[in-house]
Amino acid sequence: MLANGRYRVTLYRVEKVSKDTTRAGGYMSIVGNTGYRVLIYSHDTFGLGHLRRCRTIAHALVSRRDDVSVLILSGSPIIGSFEFRSRVDFVRIPGVIKLSNGEYTSLNLNIDVDQTLAMRESIIQHTADVFNPDLFIVDKEPLGLRGEVESTLQMLRHRRTRLVMGLRDVMDDPVNLREEWDRKKCVPALADLYDEIWVYGLKDICNPLEGIDLPPGVEEKMTYTGYLPRTATRKPTPEHGALGLEEPYYLVTTGGGGDGVNLVDWVISAYEADPDIPVPSLVVLGPFMAPNDQQAFMERAEKIDKLSVITFDANVEMLMDRSAGVIAMGGYNTFCEILSFDKPAIIVPRTVPRLEQYVRASAAEKLGLVKMLTEDSGRPPMQMAEALRGLIDQPKPSHVTVPNLMGGLDSVGDQVERWLPPQLAAE
Repeated sequence: MLANGRYRVTLYRVEKVSKDTTRAGGYMSIVGNTGYRVLIYSHDTFGLGHLRRCRTIAHALVSRRDDVSVLILSGSPIIGSFEFRSRVDFVRIPGVIKLSNGEYTSLNLNIDVDQTLAMRESIIQHTADVFNPDLFIVDKEPLGLRGEVESTLQMLRHRRTRLVMGLRDVMDDPVNLREEWDRKKCVPALADLYDEIWVYGLKDICNPLEGIDLPPGVEEKMTYTGYLPRTATRKPTPEHGALGLEEPYYLVTTGGGGDGVNLVDWVISAYEADPDIPVPSLVVLGPFMAPNDQQAFMERAEKIDKLSVITFDANVEMLMDRSAGVIAMGGYNTFCEILSFDKPAIIVPRTVPRLEQYVRASAAEKLGLVKMLTEDSGRPPMQMAEALRGLIDQPKPSHVTVPNLMGGLDSVGDQVERWLPPQLAAE
């Protein structure tokens, strides 16, 4: 008998083994609907970071284990643009977006935000009730958006589902995070609801809960996994053939793009001021950049032979893998990709509404992993042009040795192994 009352049938002799089964000692263990189930929650009010992190973890788990299925709960409006492996699926909950005043509103529905949040909470709890996971991983927000996951956590805790809080390496400046979590009443949940806390980074770079007065026992729940490595898909997209870029080229990426206007403007201004920058650039604007900004950048780039611009590519890992260097804002996923593909990088971190990117980039620069530029003196075009000229010869991250830097997925897999032992039939 398995967790949550499910059974596993074993010892059926077969000639053909499908991708959803495992073989042991000449016999097949039928796992299918009786295997383990992992549920991952990602609030995804805006941007791509949370979704891409959860997708990476999900794919790693099913690649490592034939007896695991993963379901992702996400509010991302473009989750359907991504490919998912066998035994990974998603439930799209109604999207919300955070306004400049800190309030939330429905992303697409013309209804009150409280009604939207009530629907989200109901869908989350009903999905968890029916899916009945053995493991529930919550990304970044201990109680979910405005507490929408708390009722689900309580329900699953009574079922003895293993509850895991997943944190990126840097959450925010400690003072800002303490104020935010005090307001949201997040800290008690770490002590009372969660069994484990996984930090997808290294303590040598940052302790995401620094400055927070943690209850006894919470620090003992924390495991620093290392960063989550990425791989490049080789599946071409229709846009790739139309770029007209020859290698080497730089990749300029803004992630979701909603806050990437300054970075793109600075790079384009550099090529406008210095047409002789030797390496061309491919600029990926991001799907959430305002359409009028996208159009303006495309019109400027059309006048520059060394610039190509696209809006979005779900296979950005392939573009980065082929690039000679990266110019980015330094969000968690982009940072993991820079390290995974060993690319020299210029990081231009945002400082509002969070200092997360700045804290990460500062620590990484001190270690010699990346070069950081800030907007402290505005955005002088020639400052960026000089950085672009030097990027091709900038040392790669691999010239620095940091133990277990990219061990995150192996560590996560090992943690899962502790609570979900392989369901292999021994014969």
